[in-house]
Amino acid sequence: MEDKENILVSACLLGVNCRYDGGNGKREEVVSLMKDYNLIPVCPEQLGGLMTPRLPAERQADGSVKNDQGQDVTEYFKRGAEETLRVGTLYGCKRAILKERSPSCGHGIIYDGTFTGTRTGGSGMTAALLEENGIQVTGESNTQREFTRNTER
Repeated sequence: MEDKENILVSACLLGVNCRYDGGNGKREEVVSLMKDYNLIPVCPEQLGGLMTPRLPAERQADGSVKNDQGQDVTEYFKRGAEETLRVGTLYGCKRAILKERSPSCGHGIIYDGTFTGTRTGGSGMTAALLEENGIQVTGESNTQREFTRNTER
């Protein structure tokens, strides 16, 4: 029997109610990958010690993370990134599917820190740390392109 590759996945994409607003961002195309991969769910914000629900937060131009009340929550996001990396390393993950635009998981494009819905180039703390440590990160909108296996034998 072929061993399945372990893939880190933002837990909200699998239907876990761990988003800042208490909801989830379940994506069936991500859930469907369970037949070919072992999906390892993670929520960096929860792993960092933040509760659900929680105030919205955005990464600032200086790299810190603040919630919409101006409180600096950087240490929670840093701890969550480190714990997510620890889980990924423990499970031998080489790839991750993370929630786009998140201050933790966003990859390539995140919100700009003004809480106006404006997007900017950059990555969330977890996505950046995973990539720095050799784990390839992709957002949920690229799931089909990045993870479609050839089923013909």
